[in-house]
Amino acid sequence: MYFEIEKQAIDAINKALDQYDVEIDRDFKLEFPPNPKLGDLASTIAFALTKKLRTSPPEVAKELVEKIEVPEIFSKVQNFGPYVNFFIDYDKFSKLLLQKVDENYGQLPEYDEKIILEHTSANPNGPLHIGHIRNSIFGDSLSRLLKLAGRDVETQYYVNDMGRQIAIIVCGITECGLKIEDYEGEKLDHKIGKLYYDANKAVEEDENLANKVDELIQKYEEGEDEELNAIFEQVVSSCLSGMKETLQRININHDDFVWEGQFIRSGEVDDLVKYIQREGFTREDDVLYIDLTDFNIEKEFVLRRSNGTSLYSTRDLAYHKYKATLGDTVLDILGSDHKLAAKQIKVIFEEIFRQTPPEVIFYEFITLPEGSMSTRRGKFVSVDDLIDEAVKRATDEIKSRNPDLTDDEIAPMAEDIGIGAVRFFIAKLSPEKHLTFKWDEALSFERGCASIQYAHARACKLLKKSGKDISSLTVSDEWTPDEAEQDLIRQIAKFPQVVEDCANKKRVHNITQYAQDLAGSFNKFYKTEQVIGSDVEDTRLILVDRAKITIKNALDILGVSAPEKM
Repeated sequence: MYFEIEKQAIDAINKALDQYDVEIDRDFKLEFPPNPKLGDLASTIAFALTKKLRTSPPEVAKELVEKIEVPEIFSKVQNFGPYVNFFIDYDKFSKLLLQKVDENYGQLPEYDEKIILEHTSANPNGPLHIGHIRNSIFGDSLSRLLKLAGRDVETQYYVNDMGRQIAIIVCGITECGLKIEDYEGEKLDHKIGKLYYDANKAVEEDENLANKVDELIQKYEEGEDEELNAIFEQVVSSCLSGMKETLQRININHDDFVWEGQFIRSGEVDDLVKYIQREGFTREDDVLYIDLTDFNIEKEFVLRRSNGTSLYSTRDLAYHKYKATLGDTVLDILGSDHKLAAKQIKVIFEEIFRQTPPEVIFYEFITLPEGSMSTRRGKFVSVDDLIDEAVKRATDEIKSRNPDLTDDEIAPMAEDIGIGAVRFFIAKLSPEKHLTFKWDEALSFERGCASIQYAHARACKLLKKSGKDISSLTVSDEWTPDEAEQDLIRQIAKFPQVVEDCANKKRVHNITQYAQDLAGSFNKFYKTEQVIGSDVEDTRLILVDRAKITIKNALDILGVSAPEKM
């Protein structure tokens, strides 16, 4: 609805601008004023007009307001200093909005863009840890947001099956007699992580084993030893199965898992290297490399080692060439420590391939405050440990608030709240900012994700208590929304606009703020307005239902469950 009334406001401004004998840029959008007392939509067009008329912005805005024919959906147009602000007529608008909101509310029209979004892509040599989780949660939430905004999105996980870490594990199995099944733990990724630790220690202490690792890398790249290939593939597949379990528990699924080995097996890496050589961009000094100093990059881009094997960077380049054939936009989510590699690939795409380079969103790392949780004698904190801890803390909080609930009743709620707390807390900060995970903030029932989930559960409880079929109800013609109802209507109406703005910026943190604002407006309405038994019961039940839908759809962008009971 905001798109529709925004268009009416823009058309009204343009008609007023037609009365001036000046040329200005008409490609403008409206903004949400910071305070509802300043209206519902605001324009800064007076600043552009001022440059032509050579008078002050407030004077231009005042004169422009006098020329605007106010569309019926607005009660008035008023200037506040240099701003031209439109006030919605909520008697008319509220009824129209409540009729528009359905289960798909927020879904924008199809946008002609196919995006290949790669995220997570952690090495399969152990469980996902806290260093990976921001990548996974931001990448998945961004994918959900872009899909809601009409984009066609395919998510990919790039599987590093050819790296040295995997070869060390294979060396541990083939040369040291280590077995995955001998290690403690229920999940295969944790078992493999422990095996990797032991194998790596052995390799560090034995030069012969280190040489054996190099030999294994070369043999696996050649791909002729089927028995060896099977061991590599078993290790990687086993570890991935555990990692997928972790990701699925926090509501993350990838569309495709692309193994880097396929680019060696298919000959794409060889073809790529030969092309770059033919074009005259390579140099050789023990290794084959691209000199990028002419592009202000001091570190060379190595294509082949002296023994003829490829590097991760070469295979990654082939992978990006492959992704470029699949869609219009290639989007990578990478840690800030990958900036050099991303810069190298960008230059190679632009200067050698003459293609649009991948778009990269970098994120800073996440840490836990000292002593907040055991790090197992200095080792990393796995995502499984983090989620288990979050669910445990949520369980304790629920028990303290609802001592009459059984363990079976508490368990699914604690899972929803614990996972929601982790996802929401990590998503709420722009990826460019460093994040310290704080349990008290994340699991707060007053200001954290749980407060939003609770608003949804409240709405469900109220609708169930009414005993009515909401789909059969109609909005009363006598209804005049009061201040609390207007505020809730205003927040519901903003949702599609927030989706579009966040999708255009490719950021999700403003969705978290919107969800908090929406839940806050609903809770205020819930506490101040009688619903069941009021003169406008049916209308208010419809409003509750529409708020419930919007809260659920906002949380869904963040991969957070919307419980019906808490």
